[in-house]
Amino acid sequence: MNYIVALTGGIGSGKSTVSNAFSRLGVPVIDADIIARQVVEPGTEALAAIVQHFGPSILQPNGSLNRQKLRECIFNDSDEKLWLNSLLHPLIQRETQRQLAAIISPYVIWVVPLLIENNLCSRANRILVVDVTRETQLHRIMARDGSSEHLATQILAAQTSRETRLSYADDVLNNDDTPEALFPKIQQLHQKYLALANTFNKQDLSI
Repeated sequence: MNYIVALTGGIGSGKSTVSNAFSRLGVPVIDADIIARQVVEPGTEALAAIVQHFGPSILQPNGSLNRQKLRECIFNDSDEKLWLNSLLHPLIQRETQRQLAAIISPYVIWVVPLLIENNLCSRANRILVVDVTRETQLHRIMARDGSSEHLATQILAAQTSRETRLSYADDVLNNDDTPEALFPKIQQLHQKYLALANTFNKQDLSI
């Protein structure tokens, strides 16, 4: 059984920067966002269901999902968000379990942006929160996606609060600084997680 470190944080906190650093250290990474994209690729049943529900205008000219437009639809309508989640969450969880079962490593980083919102904390052995200020989040959302400040604010409001997220954390990485400043902290966490995983795996073998 894998020792699972769930990596979470608000949108724009830099979860990908952190997970990529762990990957460079040889740690397997399973990213819920990547899986969420895989299950709605052209030709999938999930994408067909989304097109049937929202109409063909939800697609890009090349036939892929227009994620920006979909985001606007669901953040303005809680019923639509619920419908989409009920479609995608089972597919994402099934693929996550398949990938976890295939990994042979002391521990794995499981990137889950909505870990707390979707009540998934119990599925991890440890929770690592990437933390930034609200101002940093707004700036990064608008710069990355071209979102308006109004939409960026709506996106933040739909996620759990910073204070709530931090209350679930076993470890916290502040990412208001440069990626270079993060790496020594990640290396320290890597050694810590190897030790925890070693203890966990020994206990598992003794059962």
